[in-house]
Amino acid sequence: MFECDLSGKICAVTGAGRGIGKAIAFALAEAGGHVICISKSEGSCGGSAAELKTKGFSAEHIAVDVASSKEIFKACKAILARHSAVDILVNNAGIARDNVVLRMCEEDWTDVIDTNLSSCFHWMKNFLHPMVKKRWGRIVNLSSVVGIIGNFGQANYAAAKAGIIGLTKSVAREVASRGITVNAVAPGFIKTDMTSGLGDGVVAEILKNIPMKEFGAADDVAGTVRFLCSQAAKYITGHVINVDGGLAM
Repeated sequence: MFECDLSGKICAVTGAGRGIGKAIAFALAEAGGHVICISKSEGSCGGSAAELKTKGFSAEHIAVDVASSKEIFKACKAILARHSAVDILVNNAGIARDNVVLRMCEEDWTDVIDTNLSSCFHWMKNFLHPMVKKRWGRIVNLSSVVGIIGNFGQANYAAAKAGIIGLTKSVAREVASRGITVNAVAPGFIKTDMTSGLGDGVVAEILKNIPMKEFGAADDVAGTVRFLCSQAAKYITGHVINVDGGLAM
């Protein structure tokens, strides 16, 4: 039977202020982990940490602009000074700046790549050495089915999410012998703030391509992430798990 006991594990979750990231933070906290909620906004990550503590869970927060390698380095240094190592890293932070390529400005391309893809590299690079020393670690990077099948008007987002898959598989090979697993989760259309603005007509068209005929919930993604962080998933690494209702199968 699957059991997830993360007692004593230090868990860092980026983009934890809302949506999927917040659901992941709660899922790891409920399993006993101490969760470091990270987001750009002090109010959002602080709010998630405060809510966790109100419910009796162990949590803290730190505001970081994940598009900045300097801010990530500074944050990692501060976190490692307090905890010596992060056992579980979930790279979830992401933004969208949608437009067709012919109309996409360079800033929108760069912002999405820096926030969604480069941030994963910087968090992993800064946290990996202590994991290697402990010979235990779990890293889960949030990709997207868009990174697998592409999507109209999302070349920047798709490129970043596809890059996460390649990054995940490469790092998984590099650290597998050290007891560290690195996997990716690729959500499909999930009920979040990002999808709440879609019109009824757009939603109807999307549902035609989803075999399960419904959008997923943030908890569906969080449950998959929690499994990958558990001891039950110790022999799974370098893989991408789709949570998409069958969209990309």
